[in-house]
Amino acid sequence: MRCPFCNAHATKVTDSRLAAEGDQVRRRRECLSCKERFTTYESAQLNLPRVIKSDGVRVPFDDAKLLSGMNKALEKRPVSSHDIELAVHRIKRKILAAGVREIATRKIGHWVMQELEGLDEVAYVRFASVYRSFQDVSAFQEEIERLLNQPGPQERRKQLQLLSDEMDGSS
Repeated sequence: MRCPFCNAHATKVTDSRLAAEGDQVRRRRECLSCKERFTTYESAQLNLPRVIKSDGVRVPFDDAKLLSGMNKALEKRPVSSHDIELAVHRIKRKILAAGVREIATRKIGHWVMQELEGLDEVAYVRFASVYRSFQDVSAFQEEIERLLNQPGPQERRKQLQLLSDEMDGSS
């Protein structure tokens, strides 16, 4: 690994640990020439399937577009960047787990909606209005009524935590 400060080729790893839910290795390095320290991240290069858009055009998967779409829906909402990145990561795992060479944007959109519903209901409705092409106010109203009849993201997290505690035997 070349030093980003002096371009020397000789560096040593001073610390390694898992990052990003175990999908990356974070390494602290020290340059043997200038003694500066820096961090690198190592992750597997995976071949994600091509995406089939609604007009039939096939494009390479772009996680920046996925993140951008989620960020637009979550704009000015109280959701941390970390939670958004974890949601994108879970969607990418689902795409890989599908084991296909091509995947429709509708399927990816469905997974995005599932993640947004768990993060923030307002963001979910924002995304759903575009994804499902709501044509009028009644479509919005139906979706909002459906959301009102089920627990919100905070309540679901509490329920999941309670279930996790029960399974661990710590209740």
